Amino acid sequence: MNEFDLVLPATVDVREVGMRDGLQLEAPVPLEGKLAMLEALVATGVRRIEVTSFVSPKAVPALADADQLAAELHAFDGVLFSALVANARGATRAVDAGVADLEYVVSASDGHSRANAGRSTAEAVAAVGEIAGLAHGAGGSLEVVIATAWDCPFDGRTPIPRTVDVARAAVTAGADRICLGDTIGTTTPMRVVQLLDAVRRACPGVDVGVHFHDTRGTGQANALAAVQAGATQLDASVGGLGGCPFAPGASGNIATEELVYMLEESGVRTGLDLDAVLAAARVTEEAVGRPLPSSLYRAGGRSVPRSMGVG
Repeated sequence: MNEFDLVLPATVDVREVGMRDGLQLEAPVPLEGKLAMLEALVATGVRRIEVTSFVSPKAVPALADADQLAAELHAFDGVLFSALVANARGATRAVDAGVADLEYVVSASDGHSRANAGRSTAEAVAAVGEIAGLAHGAGGSLEVVIATAWDCPFDGRTPIPRTVDVARAAVTAGADRICLGDTIGTTTPMRVVQLLDAVRRACPGVDVGVHFHDTRGTGQANALAAVQAGATQLDASVGGLGGCPFAPGASGNIATEELVYMLEESGVRTGLDLDAVLAAARVTEEAVGRPLPSSLYRAGGRSVPRSMGVG
C-alpha cells in the first residue's frame, strides 16, 4: 500500500430511501406509480428498502397510502422492507400493516425535535423503549435515526457529545442500530469522521449507518469519508430525491446511482446494478413528473472508456 491508497471495505450495504424520503416532499404519487417504482428498485438488486412512513397523513400527505402500499409488499421477494415512524402510534400502525422493521427518528436538537415531532429530544428518546418493544414483539428490529446529528436549522451546530448521548440512550433503551442523519446537508468529511468515531466508541458492537443530503454538494464526499471511517450501511435515494418537510433548506439525499458509481469504481461492492438503478431513476422521474436532480442520471451513467485519453 502506498500513501495514495484508500482503505475501503470490500462491501457496503446501501439502503434505498427514495420511496419514503424521496417522495415525502413531492405531490402525492398514485399507488400504481409507487408500485412501478418499487418493482424497478427491487430489480436493482438492493437488499433493503425504506418503503414508506407511518405518520400523520395531514403532516405528510404524500405518504398517506402507507397501509395500502404495505399490503402489496408480499409480491416482492428477497428485500427487507422497513418503514419510518415518529411515535408509538405510528409503530403500532406499521406492525399491524405487516411491517415490523422500523426506523424511529429522534432529533439530536430540541429545535428540530419540536418542529418535527412536537416534543423535546428527551421526550423523543423516552419513547424508544416502547417502540423497540413493538418492533421486537412482531419479530422485527428498530433502528434509531438521529436527525440533525451534525447541525440543526434552528439551533445551529449540534455538539458531538449531544449526539453521542442520544445514540447511547437509544441503544440502552433497545435500539438495534443507529443511523446518523445530516438532515440539512451541512456537514463535511472531517466532521463525519469525528462524529462516527465518537458514536461507535460509545456504542461498541452496534451498527452505525449514515444518511446524507447533498444540499451543499458535499454528500458524496461525506459518504466516502464515512466508508473510509468504517461505516458499511449508507442511505441513498434514487435520482437524488428527498428532503425534510420540517427542516428549512433540506434538499435531496445523495443519489443512489451516484453512490453506486463512486463505490463500485473504487472497488467497493454494493450488490446494485448501476444500469438497473438508472432504469429505476427513469421510472421515478415519470412517477414524480419532474426532472431528477442527480448529475449522474443526467449524464447518462457510466464513465468514458478507459482507453480514451484525457482532454
